[in-house]
Amino acid sequence: MKNDPAPNPTLDAMLAAQRIAFAPVMFQVARVMRNRGVLKALQRAGRSGRTAAEVAQDTGLSAYATKTLLEASLSFGLVEAAGARGERYTITRVGLIVENDRMTRINMDFIHDVCYEGMRFLDEAIEDGKPAGLKVFGEWPTVYEALPALPPRVRESWFAFDHLYSDSAFPEALPIVFERRPRTLLDIGGNTGRWAIQCCTHDPDVRVTVLDLPGQLEDARVNVERHGLLGRVMGTPIDFLDHGQAFPTGFDAIWMSQFLVCFSEADIVQILRRARAAMGDETVLWILDTFWDRQTNEVAVHCLHGSSLYFTCLANGNSRMYSAADIKRCIDEAGLTVDAEIDHLGLAHTLLRCRRRDAPAGKSA
Repeated sequence: MKNDPAPNPTLDAMLAAQRIAFAPVMFQVARVMRNRGVLKALQRAGRSGRTAAEVAQDTGLSAYATKTLLEASLSFGLVEAAGARGERYTITRVGLIVENDRMTRINMDFIHDVCYEGMRFLDEAIEDGKPAGLKVFGEWPTVYEALPALPPRVRESWFAFDHLYSDSAFPEALPIVFERRPRTLLDIGGNTGRWAIQCCTHDPDVRVTVLDLPGQLEDARVNVERHGLLGRVMGTPIDFLDHGQAFPTGFDAIWMSQFLVCFSEADIVQILRRARAAMGDETVLWILDTFWDRQTNEVAVHCLHGSSLYFTCLANGNSRMYSAADIKRCIDEAGLTVDAEIDHLGLAHTLLRCRRRDAPAGKSA
């Protein structure tokens, strides 16, 4: 009986480095294995597995393509070799997640459709502080102006990624935000109007104003009209980077969901100052976002750190997935204070309740 080889930290580190070197290739292998039905065929086979020839027959792929994909997948854990001579393949737990997990599917589609081509310009984006990778789709200053004109498949993957995370947190956030029954709410960066629609569904008396770019407001208008809520949800166009444009006033609550991550820290401070100027003594500002320093597991942290580079290379060139500590520092600099924090809403979200620091005591608590 052979003894297991002694641990070799250098070899382990070398393997990790090579996995990084070949990561773009292996990503595409996993995507093709999923999309062409290879993983599904292996899942159906269960513990008995399938030979390469059987998988080829199941999927309609050539014998060459099937064996190439299967053998490559051995090296990064999608499949394992089974049978006396290793001629059969079985799906691993990782393969099952790639095939079946909704978050993993949406993340992979977002990376492939939105980020993959543009990421080769990351070095240029880091150097210039601009979204250099966005040029693979056209010439725009940020992805937010580009959204209405992006190819349908790219838009679909972008919105699926955006909505996956926010949608998971909205049902838990709604009763918290509406505990004090605000009658008017300003949705800053309301995008397609999903939060505004859910607010109106949750409380029949609230009226919502969505503040966003004209292209996003048109998407929101279509969605709001589909839900029969045009009388209760209105849109106001704005350029968030023009800090001379004041936010509208007179609202009981102000809402920002997955919004501040779209801006540099300097711009965040200016945006929060404009929000503060729009707040009355009793106005509450709610900030819902995903902070990497508030997560309970490495999976969430890894996803957030990976998403940061999308902002650098394609979205705007100067923002990232922030820590709660960074955002709270911006909040303080803007003359606001956080008086409540609720972690772990939905997928990885934190909800911050803020008020003007100079508001009379007890008004916003």
